[in-house]
Amino acid sequence: MANPKIGVLGPIPRDHIVTYKGEVSQKYGCVTHPVIALSRLMAGEGTVIPVTHVRKKDEGPIKKMLAVYKGVVLDHITSEHDQGDVISLKFVDQNNRMEKQTAVMDPILPSDVELIIDCDVFVFVPITDFEIALDTLKYIKANSDGLIIFDAHGPTNTMSVLGERHKKFWVDRDQWLPYIDVLKMNLEESRCIWFEKEYQAEELTPLEGHFTGHLRLLAQHCLEQGTKALIVTMDAEGCMIYTLEEGKLVEKFVSSVKVDHVVDTTGCGDSFAGGLAYGLLYDRANYVRAAQYANALGALRTQGTGFDVFKSLKETEELIAANYS
Repeated sequence: MANPKIGVLGPIPRDHIVTYKGEVSQKYGCVTHPVIALSRLMAGEGTVIPVTHVRKKDEGPIKKMLAVYKGVVLDHITSEHDQGDVISLKFVDQNNRMEKQTAVMDPILPSDVELIIDCDVFVFVPITDFEIALDTLKYIKANSDGLIIFDAHGPTNTMSVLGERHKKFWVDRDQWLPYIDVLKMNLEESRCIWFEKEYQAEELTPLEGHFTGHLRLLAQHCLEQGTKALIVTMDAEGCMIYTLEEGKLVEKFVSSVKVDHVVDTTGCGDSFAGGLAYGLLYDRANYVRAAQYANALGALRTQGTGFDVFKSLKETEELIAANYS
């Protein structure tokens, strides 16, 4: 494939992060993780296009930060409405955190993707439920053969009028599924997507351990609605891949890329989505290979607070070979 193009759509929030070890950092997050990771993998042999809305005071610093990476097109980072996400993250342990959102991005609309409709892959990484319009996915499906990868983090999170971020049911899930090729989520988010039509409040208990009994039911439903693959990350263990083959549900597990020391897990899910995009860019049917790239980028993301954690294609494939040989 000559000069492949990958669009990465979602917010670039200004994150204030306190790690579970008490380390404090401020950086631009979400879309930046897969964009920089993909730039390192593609090394100028393709184009990565972030599509996002930011605050006017953030537009310059964000573009300056991304300008040093090969193949990154900055034209679709805009601040017309002077709106962009600002997030406070305080980790209570390695994987769990308290979140507060004090500013919001205006949603990405069909008009934002008209000029990049020739992308080979579109990666959506929303973090809150208002950031991506369903009409945007419909527009892409109607006008492009590009693969749509969608992170369920956005539609399973909302915010209160006080800026407190909360988990929520993705109630209109079935309106979205026909327009998503690969749906990616974590275990906690999966509990927000598979729900009974009626329930008792006392039955809504927190996720305990790795409760996975609902995943096959969820996968079967999503795949029957038109989604081609459901991929569920299992914390540090790896991920599950669900597809339909000749009408039958197929389940595969891909173990994680092991790391000795976790520094910061912020952006791991976004980086994972970027790995899926790279893995499926050249072979849309090889979900296992794509998951290996995804696990590799997620593991690399944990190794520091900066973007220097991401490696070249050669180094990343050596990491993959060492873990999956």
